[in-house]
Amino acid sequence: MVNVLARLLGRALAGLGLSFAVWYSSDTALAAETFKDPQPFEAQYRLEVRGWPGATVTHRLSNEGNHWLSDMRFSVTVARGQEFSRFSLNDNDPHALLYSSSYSLLGVGDSYQLGERDIPNLDRQTALFDLSRRAGHENCTESAPCDIEFVDHKGRDEHFQYYVEKQRVAEPGSIGMPGDEFEALNVSLIDVEKPDRLLQIRFHPDWPGLILSVVYQKEGSRETQLTLTNFNPNGGATP
Repeated sequence: MVNVLARLLGRALAGLGLSFAVWYSSDTALAAETFKDPQPFEAQYRLEVRGWPGATVTHRLSNEGNHWLSDMRFSVTVARGQEFSRFSLNDNDPHALLYSSSYSLLGVGDSYQLGERDIPNLDRQTALFDLSRRAGHENCTESAPCDIEFVDHKGRDEHFQYYVEKQRVAEPGSIGMPGDEFEALNVSLIDVEKPDRLLQIRFHPDWPGLILSVVYQKEGSRETQLTLTNFNPNGGATP
């Protein structure tokens, strides 16, 4: 479990992860006006990986003029990791510009970087943002899931299927969000080559890219969990 963040985001899209380039099996046309506009934010999540100490993951989505930056990072006593992506929006379609990830364990680690030419579809962070906006606007059900093609942190192609359910939830104001009820988007992703693995991501419907929770299961056993603990709608503003 050396590259904890990369593995988590790789299953999530989020990831978690998620380096997801999305090719939908549904024929439903997605009107641009149905998508929420991106908004800068900063969020903290509690990361729990079986057999490892818990950690805090910081997630920032910020505007940098002509493009957006999505950045996730974590640190514990013996390990740390980070990944970020720069992407632009062209007619509401995201276009990946740069992806970078790095990790270290006891001072030893590795780093990866993908340029625009290395990303034929979307990278992990860009796809996390894109999926959170699209989820619920297409007919992706458990009996008829949608297909997702994506590249991982090394640029390798992978294939997932996913379906979406909606659930009324109320988030406590203690994490920096209003306590009103809203309809969360529950996305279940299955690795086509490893169907015994299930990734479940819950998105906030009004903040593209914002994760409420993630659970990754392997052979029915929970391996990883990510839970939103703090939210700052101004934290992603460019200084």
